[in-house]
Amino acid sequence: MRISVTSAAVALAGHAALVAASAWTFSDGSVSVGKTADKVVETFADGNRVKTVLALGHEDTLRVALTIKEGSKAKRPHQAFLVVREAASGLEAPFPLSVKASGKAVLQISQKDLPIQLLSSPSPLQASLVIGSTGSTKGSVAPVFDMEIKTDPVHPVQSPAAPLRYGKLPEIHHTFRPDPKNPPKVVSLVFALAVLATVPALFAGWTVLGGNICHAKQAMSTAPISHGLFFGSVVAMEGVFFLYYSAWNLFQTLPAVGLVGAVAVLSGTKALGEVQGRRLAGER
Repeated sequence: MRISVTSAAVALAGHAALVAASAWTFSDGSVSVGKTADKVVETFADGNRVKTVLALGHEDTLRVALTIKEGSKAKRPHQAFLVVREAASGLEAPFPLSVKASGKAVLQISQKDLPIQLLSSPSPLQASLVIGSTGSTKGSVAPVFDMEIKTDPVHPVQSPAAPLRYGKLPEIHHTFRPDPKNPPKVVSLVFALAVLATVPALFAGWTVLGGNICHAKQAMSTAPISHGLFFGSVVAMEGVFFLYYSAWNLFQTLPAVGLVGAVAVLSGTKALGEVQGRRLAGER
């Protein structure tokens, strides 16, 4: 059996035209509003919307059910939304449908799912189905019904807050805190006396632990520079702390502390080495 080239070309052209002409549609559409006892059910189809305006109360649930088709075959699209829109302002809110592989789609919403701007709308809201997918099949946008929001009279909907607007602000005048003051002189004097009272205790501790002041002459003769710089750095560090307490700020104190500390480390190493030598020689 032979098929002519002309017949094959005509068949392919017809198939291509059929694919290009197919579009996403739906059937068996229904919408229900309210509770089980007094539920209102309306049906709709592609190109045949609900004629009456549905009322969505503050305790009601709106349920949409339909079958989505690609051409004449039930199928799940890539995207399917119910878009609720206010005609006056153009504000809209999309709600994705739950779609099975068989094309069965379901959606349930209530007032708590709607934005405040739509809840306070004085006019009915328009609901449209938006269906689309990848490929050459055309998507569809079909109005299906209108609904009116019936808010709770006991708890009315609050008006949304005004959006933040960026612009010129008033000039800011900074008020800085006053500089910290020294404590009262009486308190400072008490703590100074407490520190000075530890000096006799220091000498008493040296005596109990076996300190020998007679070695000072030998230490100064063996390493005069190291011992002199180390003792001087200790006294200088106390002087730096006093200046920081009385007059200097932190930026003036830190360089002085770094310089005196470096001298104390270098000279103290040499001085302690000299003391270690006398200890190893058995001198106490």
